[in-house]
Amino acid sequence: MNRPADFHTHSLFSSDSDAKPEENIKAAINLGLSSICFTEHNDFDFPPEDNKDVLFQLDFDNYISSIASIKELYSEQIPVYIGVEQGLCRSAADRINDYDKNHILDFIIGSSHLVYGNDPYYPKFWEGRNIDEVIYAYYESILDNLDTCNNFDIYGHIDYIIRYIPDKSYEYNYKNFSDIIDEVLKKIIYNGKGIEINTAGLRYGLNATNPSAEIVLRYRELGGEIITIGSDAHYSRDIGSGFDIAYDMLKSCNFKYYNIFRKRKPEFIQL
Repeated sequence: MNRPADFHTHSLFSSDSDAKPEENIKAAINLGLSSICFTEHNDFDFPPEDNKDVLFQLDFDNYISSIASIKELYSEQIPVYIGVEQGLCRSAADRINDYDKNHILDFIIGSSHLVYGNDPYYPKFWEGRNIDEVIYAYYESILDNLDTCNNFDIYGHIDYIIRYIPDKSYEYNYKNFSDIIDEVLKKIIYNGKGIEINTAGLRYGLNATNPSAEIVLRYRELGGEIITIGSDAHYSRDIGSGFDIAYDMLKSCNFKYYNIFRKRKPEFIQL
C-alpha cells in the first residue's frame, strides 16, 4: 500500500524555496507516496522585507503552465496536483475570494502567516509582548479571516504561531486556548472546510505537528471530517517527512480516512 499523499509542498515557485519541482516529485516517488500536490505561496498584502516591494506573490500563469508540463511527464508514475497556499487576511479578502476564478487549481490551503498584518517570524515582533496575549490574538485573527475569506479548502497549520515563540522556556498548553480554538474549529466545520496535519513542526523542534494531536482530536470530536496531510516541505529532502507519525495520529484521533483534492473537491482515502 502506498503511503499517504503529501498535500502541502513548495518549490522554486514560492519565494522562500529553491526546490526544483522535478526533485520534489522524484522524492515522492522514491518514498512511495500515493500522490503529491504543489501548494505555492501567495500572500497578498504581506509586509515587505529586505527592501522588496513584492513578497510571496505567485506568478500564477507561469506556475500553472510549468507544473502542468511536469505533471504530464510523470503521469504514469505518480498523480501530481496543482494548488496554492493562500495567505488569508481581511484587507485582501476580495482578491482572495476572486482568486483562480477560472477554476484551474485542484486545491487551496488557507493559512494565517500574520497577526493582523504583522509577521511573528521575527523575534522583534515579540518584544515587549505577553506571549499568551499574542497567541490569543493570533487565534482571533483566524476567526476574522474565516468571517471574510471563503475561497479555500482546508485551513493550514492552525497553531502555526507556536513555531516562532522566541522564549524557548515557554511551555505552550493547548488547554489555555481551548475555548477560542473550539470557536475556530466549529467555524471551519460550519463553513464546510477542513484542516491539515502539517508535519513541519516536527522539524522545527516542537516535537509535535501543527496542529497538535489535541487539536486534531478535538476537531474530530466536534464533527470534523475533512483532513489532509502535508509536509510543508521547502526542500526536496523534506517531502513526506513525519508521515508515519501523522498517519498514526489520524488513527488515534478516530479518523478512518484522509483527503486529497481534485478540482477543489475532496476525495476520501481509506487509511
